[in-house]
Order: sequence, then structure tokens, then C-alpha cells
Amino acid sequence: MTEQPKTEQPTTGRPIDRLLVANRGEIARRVFRTCRDLGIGTVAVFSDADERAPHAAEAGAAVRLAGDAPADTYLRGDLLIDAAKAAGADAIHPGYGFLSENAGFARSMIEAGLTWVGPPPAAIEAMGSKIEAKKLMAAAGVPVLPELDPDAVTETELPILVKASAGGGGRGMRVVRTLAELPDAVAAARREAQSAFGDPAVFCEPLLENARHIEVQILADRHGTVWALGERECSVQRRHQKIIEEAPSPAVSPGLRAELCAAAVNAAQAIGYEGAGTVEFMLARDGRFFFLEVNTRLQVEHPVTECVYGLDLVRLQIEVAEGAPLPAAEPPAPRGHAIEVRLYAEDPAADWRPGSGTLHTFEVPDVDTAFTVPASYGLRLDSGVESGSEVGVHYDPMLAKVIAWGPTRTAAARRLRAALTGARVHGVTTNRDLLARIMAEPAFLKGETHTGYLDEIGLDVLAAPLAGERAVRLSALAAALADAAANRAAARVQGGLPSGWRNVPSQPQRKSYEGPDGAIEVSYRLTRDGLVAEGHDGVRLISATPAEVALDIDCVRHAFAIRATGDGPVFVDSVLGPVTLRGLPRFADPSDLVAPGSLLAPMPGTVIRVEIERGAAVADGQTLLVLEAMKMEHRIAAPAGGTVAELNVSAGQQVEAGAVLAVIAEPTTAEGNTA
Repeated sequence: MTEQPKTEQPTTGRPIDRLLVANRGEIARRVFRTCRDLGIGTVAVFSDADERAPHAAEAGAAVRLAGDAPADTYLRGDLLIDAAKAAGADAIHPGYGFLSENAGFARSMIEAGLTWVGPPPAAIEAMGSKIEAKKLMAAAGVPVLPELDPDAVTETELPILVKASAGGGGRGMRVVRTLAELPDAVAAARREAQSAFGDPAVFCEPLLENARHIEVQILADRHGTVWALGERECSVQRRHQKIIEEAPSPAVSPGLRAELCAAAVNAAQAIGYEGAGTVEFMLARDGRFFFLEVNTRLQVEHPVTECVYGLDLVRLQIEVAEGAPLPAAEPPAPRGHAIEVRLYAEDPAADWRPGSGTLHTFEVPDVDTAFTVPASYGLRLDSGVESGSEVGVHYDPMLAKVIAWGPTRTAAARRLRAALTGARVHGVTTNRDLLARIMAEPAFLKGETHTGYLDEIGLDVLAAPLAGERAVRLSALAAALADAAANRAAARVQGGLPSGWRNVPSQPQRKSYEGPDGAIEVSYRLTRDGLVAEGHDGVRLISATPAEVALDIDCVRHAFAIRATGDGPVFVDSVLGPVTLRGLPRFADPSDLVAPGSLLAPMPGTVIRVEIERGAAVADGQTLLVLEAMKMEHRIAAPAGGTVAELNVSAGQQVEAGAVLAVIAEPTTAEGNTA
């Protein structure tokens, strides 16, 4: 099942000898994997921020693109073409994002004599504007939603969705439920679209409440053959961006599948498509479906299709680009079920705030394959990072994709949950706990998902940490015992004695940590009868080393893996859930304190708008300013009502994480006391 379909005729075009991937992260590594299998040489490009990135190290050659920002590096088509020529590449694969759907870049590359591993520029151009694409699809008989003029929307047409005409990935999209919200939503969508895609054009369409996001994988050659490789379900989304994808969809019957695939083939033929692409639809609750867009590139979620069909879509892309025909007969029916989750450096409980920093540890247990289909049902990992990688602020915060392929949907979800809960991801906040909880959530397991799924179930349920309150306290105890073991191991005198040992009872050992919900005080003694820890009745110490502590908890033995980072955080992993702690000093340094009411920057970014001024009264939850980071806008709101005592930033200013943006003073009464 995992073997690639063989081409029936010799390649009619020019064979590719060396291929440059005009991208970064996991998609660059994914393409390199197939190139190695095919014996094709590889060339990477890297920005200064990506100098030590895994994709730059894996290629046969790598070319530096000076700078950090995408506009100076991965979005510079001229530099990418120059890089290909300098490294002796004769082809370019665009990956996804950046210039993958830029017809001008594709055309320039072809004119430079390079092979473009993608669709014809005319097909990209036809789908580059969602406004024009909908008109073209309607003419081809593909069902579409009506387009609404943002300046002419009426009350009866609400709710609506404001969408950027160019690009995708959830950027430049806003839900509008009242006419009063419309002007700000349109303005914000235009700003985000201009920043992300260089095109501020937006349009509106009716919002399908609780609809499903269904897409069909297409593959076409230059000889007229078009494959429709079934559908993927992509309904679990945040900010209109997918975080979980699966194939096949639990909501699609064989009859509906045939209709969707026929519409996708019509769409591909209408624009003379070649190569891999995706036709996306919205599936209404009444069974009607409507065209959404054509992604004229490989999709992030292509691995789930690869698993159930046993194909290498990148290999097929390359063969089509070389001129080879697809077999006339499509591959056999899909086998089993595959689910993919996108692991992001972000905090779902904090309005999906992206994170950055050093990824001290990145380990996913029991992975069967990386960047390729397992030989049989199993676990696949497509990752752009490794232990020690730096997660920056210049690019999308996706770290990796974890894909489980099983005989049934339930089996795939169970395997994926086990991988997520057992993963060690240290150094940046991620959405791992959310993804793991979804894999066991009843509505998800029943296949009852839609684009409003996260809101329906609630982040208070789905984004709750895997480690409960007791697990956090036990992890803190384990961390303290590991720290004591490390101190004894480093001691020059009597290092074999337990830390704090006394012949007679004495004061307990104490260690304080900052935990997920505040300070945690650990107090314990090691006696002749074993461990005595305050608040931990029924807990016995089995063993303790600097890296692992074993505790007997109510007659059940648990192992805690400890990873300390010097003066930085301490990471504790166990079956009770992962916990991040930070040791607290006995005496606080006054220089480390910030004024009460200080509003700190949650991430590095650029201040794009300030909506307050010094001395202004603000309400709880009021937007004070807007930061742009990782290609998205992030609202900074007042944590409580009060007065703006300090305002330290202005529009256009770059800020670092932790910078004091403003200080909100508590409101005062007429007598001068705080309210």
C-alpha cells in the first residue's frame, strides 16, 4: 500500500538533478526527504534567524539570505533565483506559504530556465484572488456562496465573514455579527492582509454557522489526467486556521464524497491545473457544500492523505514537474484513518498568544517514521525543530506535525493522544495539552466537529493543563528532591549522605517554586523512616537522582523525569502531566520588581496601534494597544479598570518580551483612596 504508483511512460520533460526548496522548517525537511529517496541533490536557503535551523543543516548545500524578516529573505524571489543559480540547482520547490502561490515568482523562475515544481503561473493567477476565483468556479458549475460588498452589507445579511482576497492561513479574516463591528473589522482585515500578502483587498460572504471545513486533494499532470484523492476534514480551527486535520472525514458519505471529488476535478480542469493542489469547501449542516478556495500548492496537512493512500505526494509533484504522466487509473481506495495535529508554540488559554525562546528538549515517544508514510499503521513526525532549536518571532510558530495512522479513527486518536501526553517539549509554551485533550473529548471522538468546535466545548475545558493541582505539587516535590540530589552529587565532602541529614530531628528542607498557578512551598525531611513531606501523606521516596525521582504515591509507583536549566526553569514530566517550574530565591532582588499595574509585553513585536493616552481612564478588558508578531495582530487589553499612569510606547516601536508597555493605576475615590 505504501508503494508509489509507477509511471507508465518515460519522463517527457527534463529530469531534475538538484532542487532548491524556497522555504524553511518542516516543509523544507519534508521535501529533502523525498529528494534523497529519488537521488536528487538538495539546496536549502536560510535567513540569519535560521542559520542553525535543522533544514539548513540537512541539505547538500545551503545559501544564506541576509536578514531576518520574511520581506528581506524568503519573500525575495530575485534572491531565491540567484541562490538556485549559485548552488547549481535546476529546479525550485516552493513548499507552502511565502511565495508558493505567487504567480510572478513562478513565471520569473521559469523564465530563468529553472523547473518549477508547482502549477502553471496562469492557474496560480486565476486562484490568486478569491473574488475572481469564486466567479470562475461559479462558471464551471462549482457551488459558491454569494459575494457581499463590505460597503453595502445589511442587517439581514448578518452574520458575515470578512476575508482577504489574497492569501490564506486565517490571516485577514474577521467574523462580524453586528453592523457596528463592520468598519473596524474591515479595517483590521485590510491591515493584516496588506502585512501578510501585500494586498489589502477584502470581501464579505455569509457566515455558515457550525459548518465543516472539507477539502479534496487533487493531483494533475500536463497530459490531462486529474486525480481526486478523497477528502480531508479540517474543521477544528483557531482564528480560522486549522490545528487538526484528518482523512477521511467522519461526516462524508460515499455519495457526498463522489460529489465533492467531481466538483474538485471540475475546478482543476477549469484552470488547467498541474501538480498537487487542494480544493476547499464549506459543508453546511444540511449537506450542501460551497466552494471556498483552491490552494495552488501542497497543503500543511498532506500527510494524512499520504498515509491513507500510501502515496508520496512530493514525489508525484516532482514527477509531474519533470513531465511524467500519472497512471490513468487512480490509486485504490483509502485504507484506515489518519489524524494530524499541528503543534504550535502558543498559549491557547492566553488568546492563542505565540511564544518564542529556546526549545531545550523536543522528544516525541514511539515515532515510527519521519516525513514519510509508516510501513504499516503507526506514528509519523514531520518536525521543523529539534532539541536546542531557537523558536523566533519572525515566522509562523508551528513546531511540528504529529500524525497517527490507524485501522480506525478511534485507534488513530488513541495513538495520537499517547504520543502527545508522553512528549517532552521544554522551553516554550505550546498547545500540546489542548491537542491531547481533544483526542479524548467525547464530541470529537463521535466526529461531531465543526468550525465552532473550540468555542462550543470551551477553552476552559480543552485548554486546561494535563497536570492537575495535586500533580503540580507532587512534581514540585520531585523537583526539590532532584535538586537536593544534584547538590549532594556535586558536594566534595560526604556527598553520599542525603541532603539535610541530621542524627536528630531538625528543621525541614525548604524549596520554593513558581508554578502554573502561583508560588509552591515544598517542605520535607529525610528521616530514618524515609521521606516526610508536608501535605504529602501517603508518599514514599523510592529513589532520587538529579534527572529522575521515583515516588510511591498511595501504593502506586510513579517516575518523574527532571530537566533543570541552571538558573532557568525546571521541567518535570510524568504520567500525571508535564509541569514547568521556576525556582524562587529566598530574598527577592528589588531591581527585579515591577510597579503594580504594569502591563508587560507578552512577546517581542511591533506596536502597530496605540488606542489610549496617558491620564486616560480605561475599563477592564479595553484594548489599549495592538502588537504585531508572527504575522498576526494581538490585542493588549487592560487587566482591570483604572487610569493610565504611564505610557511607554508609540506606534511603530519594536518591543521585547517583558517590556513595560504601560502602567494602569487603580481608580481613586474623591477622598484620594483607592476604590
